[in-house]
This record gives sequence, structure tokens and C-alpha cells, in this order.
Amino acid sequence: MNFMNIDEGLDFDTQLIPIMTGGDEESENISIPDTLPILTLRSSVLFPGAITPITVGRKKSIKLIKEIEEKGLLLGAVLQRDDSIDDPDELDLYRIGTVARLLKVLEMPNGNLTAILHGVAKFEINSIITTEPYFTASVTAIADTVYKSKSSAKYDALIESIRDIAINIVKNSPNLPKETIFALKNLDNNRGVINFVSTNLDFDDHDRQMLLETPGLSARANKLIELLIKEQQRLKVKNDLQQKVKQDIDTQQKEYFLQQQLRTIQEELGMDEENDINNLRLRAEVKLWKPEVREVFYKELTKLERMNPAVAEYSVQNNYMELLLDLPWDYVTKDNLNLSRALKRLNRDHFGMEDVKERIIEYLAVLKLKGDLKSPILCLYGAPGVGKTSLGKSVAEALGRKYGRVSLGGMHDEAEIRGHRRTYIGAMAGRIIQTIRRCGSSNPVIILDEIDKVGAKQTGDPASALLEVLDPEQNTTFHDNYLDVEYDLSKVLFIATANDTSTISTALRDRMEMINVSGYLIEEKAQIAKKHLIPKQLELNGIASSDMKMGNDAVTKIISDYTRESGVRALDKKIAKIMRSRAKEIGLNDDFNKEVTSELIEKYLGVPPYKYDIYEGNDNLGVVTGLAWTQVGGDILYIESSLCKGKGSLSMTGSLGNVMKESATIAYQWIKSHAEQLGISDEMISTNDVHIHVPEGSTPKDGPSAGITIVTSLVSVFTKRKVKPRFAMSGETTLRGKVLPVGGLKEKILAAKRAGLTDIIICRDNLKDISDINEKYIKGLTFHYVDTLDDVLSIALV
Repeated sequence: MNFMNIDEGLDFDTQLIPIMTGGDEESENISIPDTLPILTLRSSVLFPGAITPITVGRKKSIKLIKEIEEKGLLLGAVLQRDDSIDDPDELDLYRIGTVARLLKVLEMPNGNLTAILHGVAKFEINSIITTEPYFTASVTAIADTVYKSKSSAKYDALIESIRDIAINIVKNSPNLPKETIFALKNLDNNRGVINFVSTNLDFDDHDRQMLLETPGLSARANKLIELLIKEQQRLKVKNDLQQKVKQDIDTQQKEYFLQQQLRTIQEELGMDEENDINNLRLRAEVKLWKPEVREVFYKELTKLERMNPAVAEYSVQNNYMELLLDLPWDYVTKDNLNLSRALKRLNRDHFGMEDVKERIIEYLAVLKLKGDLKSPILCLYGAPGVGKTSLGKSVAEALGRKYGRVSLGGMHDEAEIRGHRRTYIGAMAGRIIQTIRRCGSSNPVIILDEIDKVGAKQTGDPASALLEVLDPEQNTTFHDNYLDVEYDLSKVLFIATANDTSTISTALRDRMEMINVSGYLIEEKAQIAKKHLIPKQLELNGIASSDMKMGNDAVTKIISDYTRESGVRALDKKIAKIMRSRAKEIGLNDDFNKEVTSELIEKYLGVPPYKYDIYEGNDNLGVVTGLAWTQVGGDILYIESSLCKGKGSLSMTGSLGNVMKESATIAYQWIKSHAEQLGISDEMISTNDVHIHVPEGSTPKDGPSAGITIVTSLVSVFTKRKVKPRFAMSGETTLRGKVLPVGGLKEKILAAKRAGLTDIIICRDNLKDISDINEKYIKGLTFHYVDTLDDVLSIALV
């Protein structure tokens, strides 16, 4: 037995062990140090006797390789357990590795190194000594024992089986080079076969590590043949599957080519065209339509028969014939004229909206008496989220009609309404005709959504095209450019929706019945939440009603402190968030209070972002409480006035709009002209500057309804008379001192009640608006009706 010491002059202590480098009976005694620098490998396992190239990219590893190359030392190659870890520690390394000698180092263009390593012997890490600048470890060398059983023939047969199976795997695997077969056949020792196959075949790195850690060549050979048999079976299944898929694809391609040839033959013989035309003719024979439409159909069918199916116009003409057959023409669904049932269905789906419901019931009543009636064109306008669009489905269900929806938002092409002329490739009918085609009846309920957001461009003005659609006197003969046959739209119940009526053209508004869907009051939102939103969210989130109870106080807190809107969309989102939180508590088996109280709301929704104004008192001169309407409902605001020495000028602050500034000017001029009557001296007016301020200066404010509030504020500061406590007012004024009515009174009055006010001054002409409010919502409020500014001052000032 020969011994060689390849590390003479090393700084490490060494130990001599026998290892196998040649045949089973040959070994060399190589000096293995007690301490080795450790090279951590991401995805490669080095076996004794194997030569393997390793790509080195980490800074620690590059430094280690360069020092080993310079000093000619041995190193230890160890696989890390997880290849995704960039900077492994001791626990991330396997304990068994391979002592290796560095044969060659190649520098790559990207800065990495390729180190060619020759495995020398196995070793086990006893402990990590250092981690910087790279790992060094105390190691113990492990010798691979030689198979010395009396039944060596069995061992030799095992090695030959490994060789044969490995050669078979290489033949059937496209990823392994065929030169591997030549190398396997020429290996003349058993140890070499075992380590060569373990290194070069496509095993998982953890399987390779398991082979390396297996003690003794005999045990390693048995483990190896198990892995080879599994790999052989996997390859067989994979190849069989690929072969089957290839056969299926070949069959599909063959069928495709045959079908293409058959189609070509049929086109040459005119067989396809014949079938299409026969189908169209059969459908036309059972179609119920007017004689003039039937005449147009057969005329167009004759054109289709003369066309070559290969030309592009053939498909346009065929699509046109399909449209004529698909349209319902005179077919209508039967209306359900049970008025009680219809009203019950409308009340079930929507809270409030009394004007809309009354108009629908009126339509049904007249239809029931007369038997036939041109459908009205209704336009529901109001703030987002109040239920305008969803009302269409409820109306359709109440009437027993089909339902369709056309979104007009952002539409700027007239052809979207009237359709394209058939002279263009890809022409199609307008959205109205397409919707009727989908509904399958000539009397559906069609929602024209966002009619105020129709835009005009060089391609035309869709709003102008809608003039014919929405005119009951004209839409009996609606003309679609693609259809090119008059279609009766008078049976369709159109319901348009809009947010801002000012952007709708005057002509278009004139053709519709405008119905205002005002924002909901807090009390109404609470009813909607209890009757609709909470049951809906319980079902959507899979929560039993027994696991979630929400009282009136909790719902009111969500509405007042967490939403600021006219509709209920944000309210629905907040309730959904609470439901999701409760679902999490149920899923985690947490203890929870089934009753969601107002105190728990902040736990689920966080700090309230909004607070409605609360009455702060009128202790100072010139401070008057006014009422304002906003997109999210009513609110209170304060008008403040002050005097300072000056020349009688008027200044205003608080982000006031032009209309509100005009109201302030009118108020000041009225006071000047009635100074003597009010007990104000000319000297006081001429020697004092007046400043008017409306708090929350960052919020824009405009409108004429603060007129009487500004007058009261100025008179208060001039005459040193305070405003009576808990009084609020809203009304427009003129230079003559007449008080005019204002809008949005419903929302304003409810805001006053929320703020804790008790008396409200309004124009006498607004008396009709009070009757529209449910009495229980205004209980406790006293209304003072006025006609002139004198009435206002006599009531409001102390």
C-alpha cells in the first residue's frame, strides 16, 4: 500500500488515513489536516475520487479559493441545507463533507470564479472554529471501507446492475450527455462506478448528500441502486406520457388539416353557404314580424345568396340577417298589473324614493285601465350611492319585464347609440338595439346610466342621438344606422340616471320627467342599514344572525362618525369591514360580544374621521347659526361679524363664493338704507369697517341661502343685541328686505336637529317642504315662518 503526503508544509496538524483511489484493493495514505477551511456549496455534492467544477460567487468563497490556490492547501466542501440562504451559519451546513484538492481556477467575465475540485476523502465537522473571513472547522477524516465479504460475486453483480441501469437512464434522458455512457463502460473499479454515478446522474442534492453520508461502499451501492430504480421508473412514466401527448397532438393536427381541406372543398362546392341560407330561411318562416320587415329580410337574403362566401362583405351581411332574426320586434312580455304587489316589491328593495315609486304605480294604474300606453322617460338625479341604478331591477321585477342596462359614462361616439352603417367592416348595431336583442322582448326596462356624463367629440354628439330615443313622440320609429329598419321603442320603459343635471342639454332634459332622488337622512340610513345592508353583509360573510347583533346606537355612530355621504355606499363598506372582523373572531375562536355596541365600533373601524357640528352657543355678538346643504347632507355653519375703526368698508373671509359674497353685499347695503329704523347711527357705519367670516376657511362655501343669516349677524354687532340661544335660520334676501325660499331644506332641518337646535327661521314659502318630512324626524323643533327681514330680526334678536 502506497502512502502520499500531498500537503507538506501545511500550517495545520495532520492525520494519516487510508482512502480508496484506485481499485477495491488499492489505497493511498493521504495526510488530512485536523483543521480545514470550509467551502459551502449551494447545489452540488462532491464525492471522493470525483472531479467537479464549482462556480464560486460569494465574497467569502472567492477569498477562500484564492488563498487555497496561493498556498496549495486542501479544503473541505460541504453542502448547505437550504440553497436560498446567501450567508449560511453553522446550523445551515451538513456535518459530512468531502476533502478536496484544488486543481484549477478560472476567472469568469462577471467576476465569479470556476474552481475545479478533486474529491480526496470524506470528513465530518466536529466544530466550527472561525466564521471570518471564511469558515474553518475542526474535522475528522472518514475512510470508505472496502467490500470484503466472502460473497464478492454478489457485490460485483450489484455494481454491474448500477452500471447497466445508469446507462439505460442516460439513453432515455435528454438532459444527460451521451458521452456519459462511454465513461461508465470504461470505469474499471467498483468504487469509481459508485462515485461517478452518484456525481453525474440527475439526483436531488439532498439524495446525493444521503449517499455521501452512507458509511461504506456496500451500503452506498445499495442506496444508489434504489435511487436509480426510482429514477428509471420516473423517466419511463415521463417518456410514456410525452409519447402519448405527441400522438394526441399529431392526431389533432391531422384532424385540423382534414377539416381545413373539407372546408375548402365545401366552399368550392357552395355547400356551407347553402346550409347557412337554409337555416336563415327556416328561422324566418316561423318568425312573427311586420310585413315590411319580412320584405326587407327576404330582399337582403337574396343579396346574401348572390355573394361569394370568401369576400369580407359576406360575414357583414350574414350578421345583419342574424340581427333581424334575433330582434323581438312585436314580441312583448305580459305586464304584472297587480299594483299592491308592485308597490310591495318596490318597498322591499328600496327605502324612501316615494316620488319614484308613486310615478311607477301611476304608470301601472293607467296601463291597467287603458291597456296600452307609451312608456314615460324618467330621469332620476341625485348624489352617488342613493340607489338610482339598482332601482331599475326592482322596477323590472315589479312589472314582470326584462331588464337591461346601458352605461353612457364617457360615451362620445354617436354610433354607440345609432349604430354604424353596414358599409364598414366590423359594423354593428347601436347599444339600444343590442340591449333589446339581449333582453329578447320589445318592452324591457332599460337603465340609461350616467346620462349626464355623455361627451361630444368630432365623431358626433351621443346626447343629440338620444333625443330621438328619449322622445315618446319620435321613438316609435327609431332609426338605427346598422339595422336600417324603423324600430318601435315606445314600449320600452327608459329610466335615466344622473348626478348633475346642469351638464344635461336643455333639449334632452325637456324630453324626460326629472325626479330628484335626494340624499338619505341619518334616520333613513339607519333603516336601510337594518333592513338591507346588515342582512346582505351577514350572508356575504357567512355569519349567522345569532353571532352578530347591531343596535340602533351602533348603526347611528357608524353613519354620523364614519361616513360623510348622501347615499349608503360608504356605509355598506364600513358594515362589511365590521363583518369581516367578526368573521375573523369566529374563525380564531376568540371571545367576543355578540352585541356590537357603539363602544366596539372604534375597535373595528378606528378613530372616527368625522364629527357632525354641535351647537356651540351664541354668547358673542355677531355670531349667528346658519344652515347649509352639502353633497353629503345638511350641516350647520356659523356667520361671524366684527367691527373695527375704519372708513365703512366691508371685507369677507372663509372661502366664500361669488353668490355668497353678493349676499353679504346686499345685507350690508340693506342695513345702511335702514340704519335709522334699526337704531344704527350714520357715524357708526361710516367710522367702522365691517368684517364677515365663515369658519372652516379651507372649505369652499357658496349659495344665496345665508342672506338672512348675514343680515342678522351684522345687525347684532351694530346694535349690540345677541341672537337668541339655539336659533338657526336659512333664507335668501333682497335689497327690499323680502325673504325668499331656499332649497335643500329637508337636509338642513335634520342637521339642525342633530346639532341640538330648537328653533328654525325659514321663509313662509318653504312651508310645503316641511310637510315632506316625517313628523318623528322633526319632533321637538319649532318653526318660525317669515316674509321680511324685519320679521327675522324681531324673532331672532334678544
